[in-house]
Amino acid sequence: MDAQSSLVLPEDPAALAAVIEAATTRLAAARFAAVTERELLETAEALEHVHRRLDGVDAALLVEVSDRGAYRKDGFLSLHQYLSSGLHLGDGEARRRRTSVAAIGRFTGMQGQTLTPACPATAEAVNAGAIGTAHVLEIDAIMDKIPAAVDTQTRKLAEVQLASVARELTPEGVRTAGHRLLAHLDPDGSLTDERDRKRRRKFALMPQDRQLMSKVTASLTPALRAKLEVTLESWAAPGMNNPADPDSPCGAREAADPAALAAAAERDDRTAGKRGHDALVALLDAERAFTAAGTTGGGRLSSQLVITVTDKELREHAGIALTATGTRLPVAELVEAASGATPHLAVFSHARVSRSTWVGDGASPRRLNV
Repeated sequence: MDAQSSLVLPEDPAALAAVIEAATTRLAAARFAAVTERELLETAEALEHVHRRLDGVDAALLVEVSDRGAYRKDGFLSLHQYLSSGLHLGDGEARRRRTSVAAIGRFTGMQGQTLTPACPATAEAVNAGAIGTAHVLEIDAIMDKIPAAVDTQTRKLAEVQLASVARELTPEGVRTAGHRLLAHLDPDGSLTDERDRKRRRKFALMPQDRQLMSKVTASLTPALRAKLEVTLESWAAPGMNNPADPDSPCGAREAADPAALAAAAERDDRTAGKRGHDALVALLDAERAFTAAGTTGGGRLSSQLVITVTDKELREHAGIALTATGTRLPVAELVEAASGATPHLAVFSHARVSRSTWVGDGASPRRLNV
């Protein structure tokens, strides 16, 4: 009888989790220098299998947390918020966990029945400790790209094949195999239709980097691309909406004075990418001004900028302000943004630090309760 089978383990999940925590704490204090090279490799393989099986346990646990809304007990409004803030995973890791759970989790149906995982062969491989979350995410991404016109049986066989090769390959290898599979299923792209494009549409802001810049991840439908192209052709034309040129025409090219636009275009040394960025700023400013002009009543506009900054930072035009949506904004750029709007200033104190909340909508001031 081996050591594992001789152990008497509790049935309660919470008690089992406590045993795992105690075992890992003991393992962290172990002296690996005292074991042979073969034992080191065997230990590494065993721990990797444990990691992968725990990915399956994690999926089962989070399905239960989601189905029962258990996250509300700790004051969270969604599973994502619980993962991101409650477990301190952050948005990116929370999204990856949810994607994995959606692929291999056994959710509960409307009539209380336990549903088969979306990727059953993949879930089986995870439970066996053969693959981990990184493999699951690659398989899920490939399955998402299979055209809706592909029949259900072929789709099931594709998932089984991906799960099978994942047992022998790295996640990157699964991605390569998946691309070959997609090329086989739809070699000329003729099966892709409107359902696939609507399902894969996306526009998301990425987190700010150390320079406070943000990248955008997008997958645009043909209709949105066509609309965006024609808009940028006008608003991002050479000479238009140039923040570095006080005489640059603002708005759409069609409304600009031809002579002024021609002169501004001669002075414009921006790249196409920079012109596109400046055009987007001008479009958003115009939209906010239009919304403000058409809104009546004393309620706060949803398009208002609400920015909090200390009075010292505002006075010195230095430091980082924070918007209500969490974006970090250099105070120097806050002053630039505020110059084109009518601000409402709310001053309050907290822990002896005086802070100012600036609210501007490009129209008349609004009252803000703080």
